[in-house]
Amino acid sequence: MNIGDVAERTGLPAKTIRYYEDIGLVRPARDANGYRVFRETDAHKLAFLGRARALGFSIEDCRTLLALYEDDARASADVKRVASEHLHQIEEKIAQLQAMRDTLNELVRTCAGDNRPDCPILKDLARD
Repeated sequence: MNIGDVAERTGLPAKTIRYYEDIGLVRPARDANGYRVFRETDAHKLAFLGRARALGFSIEDCRTLLALYEDDARASADVKRVASEHLHQIEEKIAQLQAMRDTLNELVRTCAGDNRPDCPILKDLARD
């Protein structure tokens, strides 16, 4: 498969596929003319990476997960550890976003939004 074929098949942009190659996540073969030739295993890895990235895993987590996937002697506990750590980060981010929402909601609620210059939103942003 060429890069266009594998891009269409995996739903990943060609630019992303080239990036994954540059950082060593996939290593397609090369034709005599230098063009990339993607094997079935490359397409499968790229689809795997696309799903992992869609779940928010970092590139390094993807590298780890891909190595674990390719290791027949892996322990599922290692995979669970990576996923659990990522889930914890997501939960922390959600808590931060909820706190931001609550603060902004309160500021918007207390602002009169009229022609007067007094604004609790600006006062809060300007405080030390």
